[in-house]
Amino acid sequence: MTLTLHILAAVGLDLMIGDPRWLPHPVRGIGWLAQRLEAPLRRLLKNEYAAGVLVVLLVVGSTAFAVWGLIHGAMLLHPVASDIVSILAIYTAIAPRDLARHSMSVYHELKAGDLPLSRKRVAMIVGRDTDTLDEADVTRAAVECVAESTVDGVTAPLFFALLAGPLGAMTYRAINTLDSTFGYLTPRYCRFGWASARLDDLANYLPARLTAPLIGVAAVFLNMRPLQSWCILRRDGRKHASPNSGLPEAAMAGALGVQLGGTAIYDGEPLEKPTIGDALTPLTAQHILQANLLMFTTMALFLALGLLARRSF
Repeated sequence: MTLTLHILAAVGLDLMIGDPRWLPHPVRGIGWLAQRLEAPLRRLLKNEYAAGVLVVLLVVGSTAFAVWGLIHGAMLLHPVASDIVSILAIYTAIAPRDLARHSMSVYHELKAGDLPLSRKRVAMIVGRDTDTLDEADVTRAAVECVAESTVDGVTAPLFFALLAGPLGAMTYRAINTLDSTFGYLTPRYCRFGWASARLDDLANYLPARLTAPLIGVAAVFLNMRPLQSWCILRRDGRKHASPNSGLPEAAMAGALGVQLGGTAIYDGEPLEKPTIGDALTPLTAQHILQANLLMFTTMALFLALGLLARRSF
């Protein structure tokens, strides 16, 4: 099977079954390895920056070597076995269905009028405190999550799969998992997690800049606000503290005609974020559904253009 068929099969598999909770997931293994390496590396190297660089090298290198070994080991058994391993590797690197499942659970609870349960649902996908959020705040948190995850959970792993197959997709997933594990501006991780955070920024640099304009294109197909999407992307895309996350958030805020950002509470402390987008419409649960439609349509566009580019070159 060609890489194109591997990628299409992986995307189809994710759309059909997502990530079943009973199925062991490589990302959990990558996170487990990263956490187990932290303490011994801190003891080995007193310089926290150096220890953080070493954990990146070990985790990313181990992931790449494991994927390469599994694919080539399967090839020794049978080419079809190698195809299956390749498809599964790409499948586990992307997560559009799970992103939709988690965010749509928030939507359903809001539509049912159960604000306390919707707060619990959104707490599963965002890092902020959710106990006091109203419906608009819950919606804002869910939409921001869908927008950011459109890149790091969908188009970025597809980008690296298109470039380097299952090895590229899983190497990206290791980088992203390291950032989720250590990439925090806290006293514990601001130095140790520096390399993880910067490498994740670098890995997402191109995917974010390719994805954000496509959200505006997706808005054309969905009869939303494409011109507003591109205008807000240009105006507000670089307001975010992250060099990448603000781009899809701005594009999606414009397409939906809503305002994201503002005050959020983390561990009891308010954090004032720049506002992104214009509040043309009040935030309601319906915007979570629309955000997911934008995510799936953007994925389809990204995949189609990526496969076309591979064929052309």
